[in-house]
Amino acid sequence: QVQLVESGGGLVQAGGSLRLSCAASGRTFSTYGMGWFRQAPGKERDIVAAINWNGGSTYYADSVKGRFTISRDNPKNMVYLQMNMLKPEDTAVYYCAASPYVGVDAHAPRYNYWGQGTQVTVSS
Repeated sequence: QVQLVESGGGLVQAGGSLRLSCAASGRTFSTYGMGWFRQAPGKERDIVAAINWNGGSTYYADSVKGRFTISRDNPKNMVYLQMNMLKPEDTAVYYCAASPYVGVDAHAPRYNYWGQGTQVTVSS
């Protein structure tokens, strides 16, 4: 079992940066593919970025390509999302999630462990 705790959200002006962190419990962290998702009010939860078990492969939603970077540190059981050039449309609750698929997984239904979420608000 994996428990996930996100941190690093907050209020930032458009064009600014934030770094989200996700701390994972469990000795099998390195066997999970990891992802960041977000959900804005009244909208579905969408994939933002995903990373395979060793960080060698990544996936990004078109809306964040070139602005966001996902990374992981397996010895520390951490996953990060560096968000640059933030836009008001990036405002959402951001969730960290773990998938038993070790590759890059962009499909939310396969993720079986979720954090509680962290709010990101980008003002114009």
